[in-house]
Amino acid sequence: MEFKDYYQVLGVGKTATAEEIKKAYRKLARKFHPDVSKEQDAEQRMQEVNEAKAVLSDPEKRLAYDQLAQQYRSGQDFQPSPEWDAGFEFSGRGFEEADLGEFSDFFANLFGQGGRHRQKGRSYQMRGEDRHAKINIDLKDAFHGASRTITLQVPQVDSQGRVASREHTLSVQIPKGIKAGQHIRLMGQGSPGVGGGPSGDLYLEIHFSLDSQYRVEGRDVYQTVPITPWEAALGASIETSTPSGMVRFKVPAGSQTGRKLRLKGRGIPGKEPGDLYVELKVVLPPADTDKARELYKTMAREFAFDPRQRKGG
Repeated sequence: MEFKDYYQVLGVGKTATAEEIKKAYRKLARKFHPDVSKEQDAEQRMQEVNEAKAVLSDPEKRLAYDQLAQQYRSGQDFQPSPEWDAGFEFSGRGFEEADLGEFSDFFANLFGQGGRHRQKGRSYQMRGEDRHAKINIDLKDAFHGASRTITLQVPQVDSQGRVASREHTLSVQIPKGIKAGQHIRLMGQGSPGVGGGPSGDLYLEIHFSLDSQYRVEGRDVYQTVPITPWEAALGASIETSTPSGMVRFKVPAGSQTGRKLRLKGRGIPGKEPGDLYVELKVVLPPADTDKARELYKTMAREFAFDPRQRKGG
């Protein structure tokens, strides 16, 4: 999938006002609308123009897209990270499949059901709109619970029609045992109500910060733990740090890299707590001294061992 430069599609600069974007869209719509255009690729060009307008004319989508566009150029290979829009606050619900129409895969990946951006809907109710944001927390917060201060970026349009952002800082209580994908509801932190009505709520979707040491599936946690060759060969009782604290467990004799040990109930807490799966990784000591090299040479002489030789071959 290729990255799309929506500013380039509309032929406007990155500081274009809402009015300039509207004028550019109208000009291109007159040129490429399939009902009137004689251009061979009119239908495809009109699709691109509609996409660009849908993003750049919406302050919320435009603010997040602008940050993403700083990292990519038009036509560059692109696959959005699940974390690409963390820390942005959006109103309304996301695009349903039927709303996507003829939009491209690029648009659907960012703003469809799989994306986190929200479509700003018109509401004439007295109650304010609910708002949504995705936040990243440390895995240990799910084990112990925590009180955190977070700052979200909220888009707003200035008097010149340009998109800017303001910071929305608030305190959040992270409950013990929360899973990725669950929501924390903050009552009254959404959009203001109409005509003095109550404000909407803010829903925070929880994701875990990326950590190469851990992998999470539901409430189960997978962790790689390095061990020495003698611990793997002879077995050992070792201690290691986990999200819940220090844990001691037994390494069975004859273990190899990749062996998984299940520590029941040591995963994310809950009514039915998850498990912690420890994946062993045998790490060799460096041969960086004369004594170390001699020990390795002794092993080479004493062990009739060839890991590449097939059994029975």
